[in-house]
Amino acid sequence: MRKFGLIGYPLGHSFSKKYFSEKFLNENIDDCSYENYPIPDISQLKDLLSVESELCGLNVTIPYKTDVIRFLSYIDPEAEEIGAVNVLKIEHFGKELKISGFNSDIDGIRATLEQYLNGKVKNAIVLGTGGGSKAVCHVLKKAGIKISIVSRSRKQGILDYSDVDRDLVKKSGLIINTTPLGMFPNIEFKPELDYNLLNSEHILFDLVYNPEVTSFLSEGLKRGCTAISGLKMLHSQADKSWEIWNNNNL
Repeated sequence: MRKFGLIGYPLGHSFSKKYFSEKFLNENIDDCSYENYPIPDISQLKDLLSVESELCGLNVTIPYKTDVIRFLSYIDPEAEEIGAVNVLKIEHFGKELKISGFNSDIDGIRATLEQYLNGKVKNAIVLGTGGGSKAVCHVLKKAGIKISIVSRSRKQGILDYSDVDRDLVKKSGLIINTTPLGMFPNIEFKPELDYNLLNSEHILFDLVYNPEVTSFLSEGLKRGCTAISGLKMLHSQADKSWEIWNNNNL
């Protein structure tokens, strides 16, 4: 039995197990399973790999997309460039393990946004600085879009939420939430923006997919914005993960 799974903490919000379990059932893949592995500390990855000796691949979610890099034997150049990994390919050579790291978020984000990155969007606001934010910024930069990154505390090159004023919102046609704010079960939370500055010219994209319409997206919909759920990204990056796990040339 080939085993796959998801590491992160907590994992109550995740649809990954459901997605892969249904994939295996629908495609008559009867030699694979997928499980959630909530680990409170990334240092527990070694113990997990020791206990689950049939693991061939893992997805990585909040908050370990950066911290997991130190456990890798190999990192894909694009994942290394952005400094975040969300797919582990695990190969067994006797008692030795080769752990390779990739980033399928890039593919999921690109697939989700490609129809909107048509030259009309020149500036974007990216909320958050974690692994998802790194992948988003990578895709936007490749598309030639100027980015303003926003976090809870101001640093060099990073704004805080009080800096997101009328002028910045007006010129930013795309606003992307890469934080876990609004994720199940805390669905009432949302980034601290002045949502009254939004209008029908704005596109809002939330990497959170549970719930499908987050509080962040709901505020945009009230004001006529285009709202993009994280579900398409989830499906696209999951398919890319499966491709990586089954590609013998990687």
